[in-house]
Amino acid sequence: MVNIILFGPPGSGKGTQSANLINKYGLIHLSTGDLLRSEIEAKTPLGLEAKKFMDQGQLVPDEVVIGMISSKLDANPDARGFIFDGFPRTTAQAEALDKLLALKKTAIAAVLSLEVPEDELIKRLLNRGLTSGRSDDANEDVVKARIVEYHNKTAPVADHYAKYGKFKKIRGSGSIEEIFGLLSKEIDELVSEKV
Repeated sequence: MVNIILFGPPGSGKGTQSANLINKYGLIHLSTGDLLRSEIEAKTPLGLEAKKFMDQGQLVPDEVVIGMISSKLDANPDARGFIFDGFPRTTAQAEALDKLLALKKTAIAAVLSLEVPEDELIKRLLNRGLTSGRSDDANEDVVKARIVEYHNKTAPVADHYAKYGKFKKIRGSGSIEEIFGLLSKEIDELVSEKV
């Protein structure tokens, strides 16, 4: 099983590249946002618990999110691996995820971080704001604040995985195909190690 965390600031191309990697490697996309929505929709005990917090404007506690990830892993015992998107965002979440995966006799194989210059991120997000209707992409000050927030929150997670030699920076500027090629090269090495 090859488990990958795809990292990158808003506008780095995570969504596009996740879709390409899922198609090529048969991995399962594990987006915590999607998980939360589907658990709430299905009215599972974890979903109902998460909804209570969300309805009060609070963040869903890590243990609830970890429970949802555990359910998703259990529901896909024959998976070739998972791409984690939007999780972990803190060192505590990274440690909790590592513990959970160890219980399932697997681990994070790599954290691939799409590195894009800030001016390019801003340009991409403002362009996306024009076409997507996403209000958080339409205002340059909001875009810059989101990028700063990303770096502040995720730098410690990067450091956590770097300690284990699992953190790898990938050039995230260039064509979609070029970036996909760089990501694929890293994953091909991981897949060949598992065989």
